[in-house]
Amino acid sequence: MDRLDELSLLVAVIDAGGLAAAGRRLRRSPAAMTRALAALEERAGARLIERTTRRLAPTDAGRELAERARILLADYAAALETSAPDAVRGLLRVTGPTVFGGRHLAPVINGFLTEHPDVRADVTLHDRNLDLIESELHVALRIGALADSSLVARRVGSVRRLTVAAPDYLSRKGAPKTPADLTQHAVILTTAVSASPEWRFEAGGRPRAVRLDPRLRINDVEAALAAVRAGQGIGRALSYQIADDLAAGRLVRLLPDYEPAPLPVQLLTAGGRFMPPLVRAFLDYAAPRLERLPVLRERQS
Repeated sequence: MDRLDELSLLVAVIDAGGLAAAGRRLRRSPAAMTRALAALEERAGARLIERTTRRLAPTDAGRELAERARILLADYAAALETSAPDAVRGLLRVTGPTVFGGRHLAPVINGFLTEHPDVRADVTLHDRNLDLIESELHVALRIGALADSSLVARRVGSVRRLTVAAPDYLSRKGAPKTPADLTQHAVILTTAVSASPEWRFEAGGRPRAVRLDPRLRINDVEAALAAVRAGQGIGRALSYQIADDLAAGRLVRLLPDYEPAPLPVQLLTAGGRFMPPLVRAFLDYAAPRLERLPVLRERQS
């Protein structure tokens, strides 16, 4: 392992919070990671990582060396980029939600590939939030508040969680006036979003939860929406998923005064200012195009 690889390893271990996760990112075995870290500590003459049975944490010496390493590695990457300033190439790994990814993220990725013929893309659409480092992903599109503050986020818009029903259902059963009225209605629950039969609302800035007894539970968003459109009951979906249905009158928006606060839509990366040129190029391409999507400029009031 050369010296730059050793520094990359140290940074990866600190960012990933463990040898195993960093090893997957660098495609190295746990044994090789342990040997390389020990060799670096011997060369540095100091303990760089404190190891316990539960977690790893950098020492002061390790943290200082990692910060210097980030600068050195960034300068090295910049030197390579300068030698080929227009080159954006390599494998880009992106993840996003299933429905939004298929409808809106995939076309953006296709456009990026068209502009950069030396780029390949590996796209994973999944409604479970995948760990960027553990899954070796470059960019993730996420809907909702961030749980991991170490990620770098660029907000591209927002969506709302809407309660809706078909006109046919409302003509037969009437419309709920308050969230509590939902207990008297047929409810269609999308278990892919939440297995708990509980919907949350807001009234006067205060949260309110309604416990439901769903008539129908479905683990697929599109299948659940098909049942709502067919008049089987009242359902819930994110605004981008039903924008066309609302515009065409196939679905009606219910309880607008009780809707929860908008959810942010963000592009995430673990790179920061040291991110690879390919990742930075994709973010610069994707962000403004996503920001222009009408479905991400949902009315906030």
